[in-house]
Amino acid sequence: MAFDAPSLKGRALRLLSQREHSRAELERKLAKHEEEPGTLAKALDELEAKDFISEPRVVASVLHQRAASSGALRVRQELQARGIAPQAVAEAVASLQETEVERATAVWRRRFDAPPADAKERAKQMRFLMARGFSGAVVSKVLRSDFDEAAQEQ
Repeated sequence: MAFDAPSLKGRALRLLSQREHSRAELERKLAKHEEEPGTLAKALDELEAKDFISEPRVVASVLHQRAASSGALRVRQELQARGIAPQAVAEAVASLQETEVERATAVWRRRFDAPPADAKERAKQMRFLMARGFSGAVVSKVLRSDFDEAAQEQ
């Protein structure tokens, strides 16, 4: 018994059932399965018309998944990699900037229980936060504020 290969629309729906994808992501993933030029664009146009593909939902999904544990720089990179329009990326990053210090502090406290004791430990904690997409200014502010809090407690 032979099975026919899934159509482009079927493949796109399967990908969309797993997580939100942008149009650019779907084009990249499905391009190798396109047999005739133009069929992929037509299938994606149909899905977009039926609101199966939605850029605002992709942005909201990324923000929901990454905002608590990642900085604005990391979120910006992920949105750009997914092919989101620059204006939507800028708006999403601007909304994250307001709570950047609080989120960085929360991430830092989940990982470290005390302010850095020496320069080596400080560098380790800075690398940890910067690897998660927090800017140098935010990282410095987080480490400085926690150091100030520890000094006041003693």
